[in-house]
This record gives sequence, structure tokens and C-alpha cells, in this order.
Amino acid sequence: MSSQVLDNSYLTGKVLLFDKPLNWTSFQVVNKVRWMIKQRYGLKKIKVGHAGTLDPLATGLLIICTGKETKNITTYQAQEKEYTGTITLGATTPSYDLETEIDQTFSTDHLTEDLLQQTTEQFTGDIQQRPPIFSAIKQEGKRLYELAREGKTTEIPTRAVHVSAFELTKIELPEVDFRIACSKGTYIRSLANDYGAALNNGGHLSALRRTKIGNYNVQDAMGLEEFEKLLSF
Repeated sequence: MSSQVLDNSYLTGKVLLFDKPLNWTSFQVVNKVRWMIKQRYGLKKIKVGHAGTLDPLATGLLIICTGKETKNITTYQAQEKEYTGTITLGATTPSYDLETEIDQTFSTDHLTEDLLQQTTEQFTGDIQQRPPIFSAIKQEGKRLYELAREGKTTEIPTRAVHVSAFELTKIELPEVDFRIACSKGTYIRSLANDYGAALNNGGHLSALRRTKIGNYNVQDAMGLEEFEKLLSF
């Protein structure tokens, strides 16, 4: 197969599944993929975009579209997503994850397995949640995380999201492992913080992995090195 045929296939449009590495932003992965395609086929430009941001401290499934397939990004973004991860109870952070330092600690002595399991029911179905101040949502022309890093506070409106599954897969206090299936726009960090508060405790997200987007599974995803080898053929 000639490089011109391959070139056209990326321009016509491809859906690529990546397993986003830890400490990479979704934007960095997109930039790397775009650069590799341009280098391989001598392209001056090509459209490349992702269908749903993952935080730098999260890993897992990232759908990347190229060429004309970028027009369908919103369709992929709208599909249900599944995550696995860990909530650490007994402590909170301003970012609701490990991006910032612990600001409050609580005793976990009163927490029982029954209480932990029962409280998950409060976070299934249609719920209201407030996005974290450390997020990329824009308010008054600025990203919320920019305001947070400047030490400014702002009132963030709640939003309606749907959680179709929230199950605890392992309990070893202060850590609980979970599986969550949810709608677009759900912040797992906010859910971790709210879950801790509902337990009359504190909680923050200490690990997160996106495993599914619609019918796409992280088991079918590739790493950046694997993609680079694929391009070399």
C-alpha cells in the first residue's frame, strides 16, 4: 500500500483509540498524534481532535479523530462513559484529587462497609453536581483553574448529570475502589468529594482510569509507541 493511500485514509477520517498515559494532558496526546502523522506522510496540516478530556492524573481510553471524522467528535462525546479508580476517604483537597495538597483530614473510625455501600445509592440516577474549581470550564472568559490558581473564588452553578452505576469493588479504608458508568459532563472528582461529604467525612480522587466510551473499550486501545510503530509500516 502506498503512503499516498495511507495519507488519504487519515485525511478522509479515522477513529483511533489510545490509552492515555499518566501525567499527559489530552491535548498533548492530540498534538503528538498530529505531529507523528504529519511527519510520516509529509503533510503540512491535518485535523486531529479528541472526544472527551481526561485529566493529566487519569489514564485510559481517549478517542482521537482525524480528518473529516473530527466532525463526529460531539457524537462520541455524548456517549456513556465508564471509569474505575480509587477514592481516598478521611481527607480532602481543593482540586478534589492529587493535583493539590490535602487541606483537611477526618477520622474514618465511624465508616462501615454497610454505610459505604448504602451511600453510593445517593449518587446513582439523575443527580446535581458542582464541577471542581480546578477545571477547564470557562466562566466570565477565564478557565476556572486559572481563577483557582490566582486564589480567587467564584460561585459555580450545579449541573444535572446521570450516573447509571456506582459500585464499590474493593474496600480497604481509607481507600475504596469503584466502577462508575455515567453521562457526558460528569466529574468523577466532584463525585469523590461529594461522596466523602455524604459520609460525614472527606474524600478525594486518588486514581482514575477511563475504561469505556459507548461501545469502545480501553482493551482495544494502543499506546503512543505502538502507534508510532504502526505508522512506520
